[in-house]
Amino acid sequence: MIKTTVKTLLNLKEKSEKIAMITGYDYISAYLAEKAGIHAILVGDSLGMVIKGENNTTNVTIEEIIYHSRAVSKGCSLPLIIADLPFMSYQINIEQALINASRCIQEGLAHAVKLEGGKELAPTIKKLITSGIPVFGHIGLKPQSINVTGGYQIQGQNNIEATELLDDAKALEEAGVSGIILELIPSKLAKKITESISIPTIGIGAGPYCDGQIQVWHDILGLYPNFVPKHTRQFVDLQSIINKALTNYIENVKNGQFPNDSEFIE
Repeated sequence: MIKTTVKTLLNLKEKSEKIAMITGYDYISAYLAEKAGIHAILVGDSLGMVIKGENNTTNVTIEEIIYHSRAVSKGCSLPLIIADLPFMSYQINIEQALINASRCIQEGLAHAVKLEGGKELAPTIKKLITSGIPVFGHIGLKPQSINVTGGYQIQGQNNIEATELLDDAKALEEAGVSGIILELIPSKLAKKITESISIPTIGIGAGPYCDGQIQVWHDILGLYPNFVPKHTRQFVDLQSIINKALTNYIENVKNGQFPNDSEFIE
C-alpha cells in the first residue's frame, strides 16, 4: 500500500475502484486501520457520541478534534487523515474557519479538513484551499444541524430537496473540494450526484453507487450497542469478545490463577 493523498482518491474514482474510509479517534485504531489497508481515516466529530457519550456531535470542540487527530497521526503514515471541523468552528466567518482548519493541519497533523454544508460555504472553501488546506464537503444529513432538521432523518426524498443537494454537490466541486460525503440520502440520488461530478463521493447510508464508503469504527466492530443504524453492518461482535476476555480476567484474578509463575518477577 502506498501513501494516500487527495489525488489518490481522485485516481481511484477515475479507475472505478472503490474507496474505503473509516472513522478513527486514537493511536491503536489508526494503527489497525492502516495495517488492514484503509485508504483514509476521518477524525470525526462522531467522537462526541462514541467516545464522550454525548447524545449528538454539537458539544465537540476544536481542541478535542486536534487532540484525537494528533493521536491518529501517530498511529499511521499511509492513510489520508481528515479532521472534522466541529460545530461553530467555521460558520462565524472565513477567518475563524482558516484559523481552526490550520490548527488541524499544524497541531493535529491532519492532511485535510471536512465541513458540513453546501453552496453557502463556497467562499470559505475557496479560501481554505488557496491557503493550502485540502477540504472535503458533507451534504445530506448534517449531524451538526440536527437541532434545525429535527433529528437524524433521511434527506433528499422529494424533488426540491434532491435538486438542492445536487446543486450543492456541484457548487462544492466548483469551489474545489477533494471529495464529498453523502449521508443518509436515497441511493438513486447518490448515484445521480456521483455521476454528475468528477470528484469522489463517499457514502454513509447512501447506497452502493457512491465512489466509496465510510463507517464509524465502533459500529462495524460491534462496539456501540446503544444503536445500530440500518446502514451499518457489524462485521464482528467485538463487544461480546471483549466482555468474555474481561470476565475471564476477573475470574482468574479472583481464583488466583493470574498471575502465574511465568507472569511476575521474583
